[in-house]
Amino acid sequence: RLACSESLNRKKPTAQPPRSDGGWRDDGAIREICQRLFNTLQLDEGRAQRCSQVLLDAPIQLSQITDGYDASVDLLPGLLLKRGQTSMVNAKKLEKAEARLKAKQDKRMERDSLKSSGPLVLEEASASQAASKKETRMESSGKNKSYDVRIENFDVSFGDVLLAGADLNLAFGRRYGLVGRNGLGKTTLLKMIASRSLRIPSHISILHVEQEVAGDETPALQSVLECDTTRESLLREERDLTAKVNAGRGEGTEGARLSEIYAKLEEIEADKAPARASVILAGLGFNAKMQQQTTKEFSGGWRMRLALARALFARLPTNMLDVRAILWLETYLQTWQSTILVVSHDRNFLNAVATDIIHLHSQRLDTYRGDFENFMKIKEERLKNQQREYEAQQQYREHIQVFIDRFRYNANRASQVQSKLKLLEKLSWASLTSSCLPRFPDGFEKFSPPILQLDEVDFYYDPSHYIFCSLSVSADLESRICVVGENGAGKSTMLKILMGELAPVRGIRHAHRNLKIGYFSQHHVDQLDLNISAVELLARKFPGKTEEEYRHQLGSYGISGELAVRPVASLSGGQKSRVAFAQMTMSCPNFYILDEPTNHLDMETIEALAKALNKFRGGVILVSHDERFIRLVCQELWVCENATVTRIEGGFDQYRDILKEQFRKEGFL
Repeated sequence: RLACSESLNRKKPTAQPPRSDGGWRDDGAIREICQRLFNTLQLDEGRAQRCSQVLLDAPIQLSQITDGYDASVDLLPGLLLKRGQTSMVNAKKLEKAEARLKAKQDKRMERDSLKSSGPLVLEEASASQAASKKETRMESSGKNKSYDVRIENFDVSFGDVLLAGADLNLAFGRRYGLVGRNGLGKTTLLKMIASRSLRIPSHISILHVEQEVAGDETPALQSVLECDTTRESLLREERDLTAKVNAGRGEGTEGARLSEIYAKLEEIEADKAPARASVILAGLGFNAKMQQQTTKEFSGGWRMRLALARALFARLPTNMLDVRAILWLETYLQTWQSTILVVSHDRNFLNAVATDIIHLHSQRLDTYRGDFENFMKIKEERLKNQQREYEAQQQYREHIQVFIDRFRYNANRASQVQSKLKLLEKLSWASLTSSCLPRFPDGFEKFSPPILQLDEVDFYYDPSHYIFCSLSVSADLESRICVVGENGAGKSTMLKILMGELAPVRGIRHAHRNLKIGYFSQHHVDQLDLNISAVELLARKFPGKTEEEYRHQLGSYGISGELAVRPVASLSGGQKSRVAFAQMTMSCPNFYILDEPTNHLDMETIEALAKALNKFRGGVILVSHDERFIRLVCQELWVCENATVTRIEGGFDQYRDILKEQFRKEGFL
């Protein structure tokens, strides 16, 4: 302070010529000021000993000097503050900012260590629920005999909070369809109910059908029978007791116990169980020979059917079931006597089966009476109201902003402007939810047919069993073809022949030299590296682009923000599908072959996918069992059966009628 005041009182020198900017230059005076400033800052002898004068001949950057220092060290005490003056920096805000920065750094280090540490360890889902003393008393006293399920005020988390303060009420005998966007927690909620992490009365049994049956040496029919644990336990005990009696090792009480076992077996109609299991398996497409095959001999789709058969037998999901199985399941579940809570993205299936719809959104559950179409009507009306509210609020905001802009610098209106600014801050933002619409790039030139063709193709894995005989099909850049047929009929095999992954035994595959095919596999998750993020996945597959470009590609499929840098293994099934779509479209193919593209996708994304495919100017061949999706996209239907492919002129309606007639002949309808 002293140095500055003396320099201001000094008379301007006349010896130096004026500079072009009007100032004066006096090197001696500058050095004198610096010396006085240096002397003033030497507040004690200890500091004076540490300091020394250094004449700099070039500018320096303080940020570069302090990079190597600990932030806790006071580098220049008292230099910027007057003696006794306190800093104007908000210490609490500074601490929070530093804490946020440290948290980000720790998270990045943790993610990097996970990549280098081998196996990926994921967080587990958790649930918490407010206790109800009344329900606890009734449960402990055994007075609660109701089969209605009431789960109130509960939370579910899986890394992030999925449900907060939610309520779920399931009336006995009703069939509920649980819907919502991918990644919001539908599957996690089912797991929490199945594991009884959420309180369910002990007298209510729960059967959870989630994954395909594990492949082993157990015959398919026996696999279904074994899920009736009561019957299996009684039969096992009966065998053990009979063996003891025959071996002469009995204690005299075996006869009485065997009589009890026989009575219980008769009560549960154990002798009719094999016939009932066989009927269920037949309805799901298992013939007599297949029912005796071991579970390890079946593909993923067939094992999923086995899981479903076990659920139906023990008294429920449509993924990976073909149209025939879904049609049979719709009819079967309409006569179901217990409560059903099903997650499905098949709109027609929910219309046929569900009596109520539960919508998971915004960390809560809303229940609607009626089928899916009724739910959509109510939801669309709410969206219209939300749109009107949003537009009205935007107009009001614009009106306030015009006033603020007009009188911002008018002193007489200062108080009014301040009032309007506060009002603008207090206004809540009305938000509009919108699904992310994927886009299939089509910046390519058209070329003349033939584009893709199979001519008199034969194919087999085993010479004793032909998958195709004399198969002839063709497609061009205008094609919108859907391939249907029972699981195991050869749909995926035909797609691989069309792509050139499998070579025909006989016949010719022809593809245009400029054809670039994008392929989506029904087992697409197996083709993703689950231990790295989606951004890293694209960077490895398509090197040379910026992170912003990879993020933009993923963002167009709904994988944005923090989702793009999380390990792929931590994403939901639908989110993994979106990553696979982003990867498939990155190279801009002109023809797409899609095998079960709607598995794991929510309904809004399925609708968006259908619109994107309709806008795409290249060719499309897809395998799907989603009736609505087929109707939205496809103009041509191929039925894969009896080692060939037949074109159905009447489209999906004709195919559905054919299946219903088959069911009537087989006695299932």
